[in-house]
Amino acid sequence: MFDLKLAGIKGFIVTAMWVFIALSSHVHANPRYASIVIDADTGAVLHESNADASRYPASLTKMMTLYMLFEAIQQGKMALDTKMPVSTHAASMPQTNIGLRAGETLRVRDAIPALIVRSANDAAAVIAETLGQTESNFGRMMTEKARKMGMSSTTFKNASGLPNYQQKTTARDMVKLSVRLMKDFPQYYHYFSTQSFSYKGTTYNSHNRMVRNTRGVDGLKTGFIRASGFNVATSAKRDNRRVIAVVMGGKTAASRDQHTAALLDRCFKKTPATHLAASDFITIGSPNDRKQILAEAPVPTTKPNVFSDNQPADPAAILRGELTPVRDLPENTDFPKNNSWAVQIGSYFEPDRAHAQAQAATRWVAGEVAVVEVEISNRTFYRARLIGLKKNQAHTACQSLSRNGMDCMVVRSHG
Repeated sequence: MFDLKLAGIKGFIVTAMWVFIALSSHVHANPRYASIVIDADTGAVLHESNADASRYPASLTKMMTLYMLFEAIQQGKMALDTKMPVSTHAASMPQTNIGLRAGETLRVRDAIPALIVRSANDAAAVIAETLGQTESNFGRMMTEKARKMGMSSTTFKNASGLPNYQQKTTARDMVKLSVRLMKDFPQYYHYFSTQSFSYKGTTYNSHNRMVRNTRGVDGLKTGFIRASGFNVATSAKRDNRRVIAVVMGGKTAASRDQHTAALLDRCFKKTPATHLAASDFITIGSPNDRKQILAEAPVPTTKPNVFSDNQPADPAAILRGELTPVRDLPENTDFPKNNSWAVQIGSYFEPDRAHAQAQAATRWVAGEVAVVEVEISNRTFYRARLIGLKKNQAHTACQSLSRNGMDCMVVRSHG
């Protein structure tokens, strides 16, 4: 028995050594290599190698372009059906692209998958010029946003990631951006798992094979230029645990994916299985799931919107705990029946996230922001709602939110 145990220990050590050698070989054999893996629940760094070394982001740049676009939608400056003009500059962008021509328009809802699936440089330039007037000015806006996010080592010069020796970042900064995309815009995260989309009769397939081939991977972005090598930012969830990885400088797409998959496997083993995915930034469940778990809670009478500035919550304030205290509504709240309807934006693990999403919805519709706490199967969820509405108001509000890219459902209280 002792010999068997000893043999098992030796086998484990040998396997661990081979994994270590395989992972380390990327560092020593490839001067462009950099990587970092974090636990999304705690922010703990599970692995890093050259994480603060300057690197070219390539098309990982488009994650910031999309962040800026999502923010503009949230602020009411854009909508999914907004048509953006295509300039001569945008139409001249080299491959990869979707063949836009000067004088055409591109809808926001088409631009999003164009960047994620096709990594379209022409679509990125269209977004840049729409939001920043010129792409160079948009680059300055992106850099300013990066600084506010704590991405102190990143400079953007264009919206696409096409070669520019001044456009630099680090693996650590890219993982920060990945977290902020998921945390600040959970309603749009599903786009990052899109595997194909069609535009003007042509179907484009995703470059991100990890979503198809690696267990638990559900999104984010790949990138490549000759100077950078093959880059990827990826997020994976297994058994209520989420980790986010950035790998830069791969020699081939296949070797990058294999290495990233090995890192994920290794780092998931470091993440305690007992963690509740409290920082899992994705709205819980499919629409059908939500209908099942989001039982109708009583809704109070209409009051003036307590958030008079009508601005979305500052995500940094959420992290610092500076938000207006969350208002939890007891399930037995009394109300007049004529205002017994509400719009529910989602259900979240964290009250601050629910609060921020409900507050963001007031950009487009009126209603009092509220968070309802509910326990289901021994787990606590927080429902983001706009409350105190009549039935027709609730349906109109939900339709408006849907047009602006926010999932919602109309709920009625018991009464």
